[in-house]
Amino acid sequence: MTLQTLKNASLDGIREPIDEELKIFNKFFKEAMRSKVGLIDLIARYLVRQKGKRVRPILVLLSAKACGEVNEKTYRAATLVEILHTATLVHDDVVDDADTRRGLASINAVWKNKVAVLMGDYLLSRGLLLSLEHQDYYFLHSTSNAVKRMSEGELLQIQKSRQLNIDEETYYRIIADKTASLLSTCTDIGAASATEDPGKRQLMRQYGEHVGMAFQIRDDLLDYLGHRSVIGKPTGIDVKEKKLTLPIIHALTAADRGDARKALKIVKNGASRKEVDWIVNFARANGGIDYALAKAEEYAALAKADLAGLPYSPAKESLLNFVEFVTSRES
Repeated sequence: MTLQTLKNASLDGIREPIDEELKIFNKFFKEAMRSKVGLIDLIARYLVRQKGKRVRPILVLLSAKACGEVNEKTYRAATLVEILHTATLVHDDVVDDADTRRGLASINAVWKNKVAVLMGDYLLSRGLLLSLEHQDYYFLHSTSNAVKRMSEGELLQIQKSRQLNIDEETYYRIIADKTASLLSTCTDIGAASATEDPGKRQLMRQYGEHVGMAFQIRDDLLDYLGHRSVIGKPTGIDVKEKKLTLPIIHALTAADRGDARKALKIVKNGASRKEVDWIVNFARANGGIDYALAKAEEYAALAKADLAGLPYSPAKESLLNFVEFVTSRES
């Protein structure tokens, strides 16, 4: 990867072709979140302050621009996925009993769980109504499928984490449903807002799925490669939460039986800091980290290949750079 590619692969560089469109999107998003109920409006304004990286709206806008032109339908698509994503985060914080979100106190920490759950429900219904009001039925179908898959992925991971019997095939199914499904929806409805060409829509849907897989494998790798100061979480946090991800799943198949049993026992009992170091070394020594790195690159290559059928444009270049961003990120 060249220094220029690294520079372009920053989120600032990636969103450059849609900088003006993102400003318009932000207005759409704020307006869609508003309510005449005082408490809902107060929480909605608080959520808008918890501004994230806007990865999902960026993908919607870039996909539309790579396939045609950004239009009002595109802004509704971007708003729908961001509202949906925000709703899942609000509910996740309740499930995880999280105190903070993006540097601010979480909704459940400020207004308690009941309000947080109801606010998440409100956001989900608001997103659905936004599409119904404009008869964006294709958007509804795509996002509803993503919600279904995300729920299935989370529940399958909970089931398998309790049993500690996640194999590689099951891992891919979990991350495809939990992560890739929503990114695939972003690129799918972004393309659908700008073109009727089923071939382009299919390519963009595949791109989102493949880049989502690469994204999650890299995210799981950060648990083994990262440092607290870089990624904001201690190394081995997945192990402490009894999650089996690709580096350790592969290492378990390559290690001798005694070490594999020891690794599973550590994960089952919840690893101490010293044991986390042992697990990280276990994954590295048995090829798990290198294997996961290679798999992330495989999915990245598939994502780039999906874009080959599109004509050159600055938006397409940004989508290619997003793949580089995903596979090289440290947070």
